[in-house]
Amino acid sequence: MSNIAQSAASEKDLTPAPIDPGTRIGHVHLKVADLDRALGFYCGVLGFGLKQRYGSQAAFIAAGDYHHHIGLNTWESAGGRPPAPGTTGLYHLAILYPTRAKLADALRRLIAAGIPLDGASDHGVSEALYLRDPDDNGVELYWDRPEDKWPKTPQGELQMFTRRLDLEGLLRAAE
Repeated sequence: MSNIAQSAASEKDLTPAPIDPGTRIGHVHLKVADLDRALGFYCGVLGFGLKQRYGSQAAFIAAGDYHHHIGLNTWESAGGRPPAPGTTGLYHLAILYPTRAKLADALRRLIAAGIPLDGASDHGVSEALYLRDPDDNGVELYWDRPEDKWPKTPQGELQMFTRRLDLEGLLRAAE
C-alpha cells in the first residue's frame, strides 16, 4: 500500500462518519469445487431453497423468498482444494437463525446427516454451532439472545464470553 493510501485509510479518517446502522451483509458468494455437493449440504442438509442455477457453474440459494443469501460457484474453483492453513481468506460465514428452536432444528439436521461440529459455544449474546462445509469453508450457525438478556459489566458495557454450549439443552428447544 502506498503512503498516500495508508494515510487516507488512517484511523482518524475512518471514525467521523460511521456506517448507517441499517446496513446489512446482503449475501456471501463462495467458491466451491463441486456445485452439486455444495447444494447437497446447503439445500439438502441446512434447508436453503434453490433460487436459480446456471448449469454446473453457479447457483443462488436463500432462506424464504429472498433472491439469494448465498451464491455458490465453480468459476475459479472446479475440482479445487481448500486454501492451505496459514493463508488469508474467509474464516467463516455466519447464518443467523431467528430463534433458539430454529437453531436446535439446524443441529438436529446436522446430526441426522452425520456432519460433525468443530465447536459449540455460548457467547452470552448468542449461541453458536461451528462446522465445515464440504469445501472446508467455516460455517457458523447461531441465534442472538434478545438484547436485554446480553451480559453487561456493572458499568453497562457489553461483556461477551465463550463457554461450552449445552447441546442436549439446545436440542430440547427444538421439541
